[in-house]
This record gives sequence, structure tokens and C-alpha cells, in this order.
Amino acid sequence: MRDYEVVYIFDSAIPEERVAEKLERYHGLLTGKHGGEITAVDQWGRKQLAYPIKKKTSGFYVVVQFRSEAEPLPEFERALKLDDELLRFLLVLHEGEPTAPMSIATREPRAPGEDDEED
Repeated sequence: MRDYEVVYIFDSAIPEERVAEKLERYHGLLTGKHGGEITAVDQWGRKQLAYPIKKKTSGFYVVVQFRSEAEPLPEFERALKLDDELLRFLLVLHEGEPTAPMSIATREPRAPGEDDEED
């Protein structure tokens, strides 16, 4: 099992209930028979996009961290690509801080000098 993080940008015109339904369906692909688990869900809400995507200027952002085997990921990505109401998504391997069941946006910022980079 490895840690992953996915950022979804949904069309801001769809209601939040529909976003919740979509997330439940997507996460079912990860947690179903493959035994993955969702470790954190952070809904950022409607935000202005930096540039228009599919002629939309705002989107509904959701950031999710999860643990999963690699086996269900191709089907998960396929389902995301087929959704017309999902403007963009980014799925990455989460190798940084361990996931925690708290808001990703409200974590304490790193103190100066805590960066992993050396001068």
C-alpha cells in the first residue's frame, strides 16, 4: 500500500450534493475489493481558476489523500477521464508528510529552515 493524493476540479455549476455523489463513486473504486482507504478529504469549495478550462472561469476544488495498491489506479483514472463535469484532476504519489485526518489547508506552516533542500 502506498500513499497518494488527488486534486479534483469540478465544474462550479454542479451542486455540491452531486460532487459528493461523484466522490463516493470514485472512492468506491479505490476502497472496494482492493482494500484501499481514504485518509483525508478537504473540500476547498469554489475558487477562481488561473486560466479558463473548457470555457469555465471557476471550479469546485477537492483534495483527497488515500492509501491504495497500484492495481485499481488505471480504472480510477479512466473513470475520471470520462467524467465531463470534472474539469481537471491530478493524481500524485504522496511521499511528503504522512497523511492525517485533518484539513490540509489548515495545517501549521513549516518554520523557516525546515525545507528539505540544501543551499
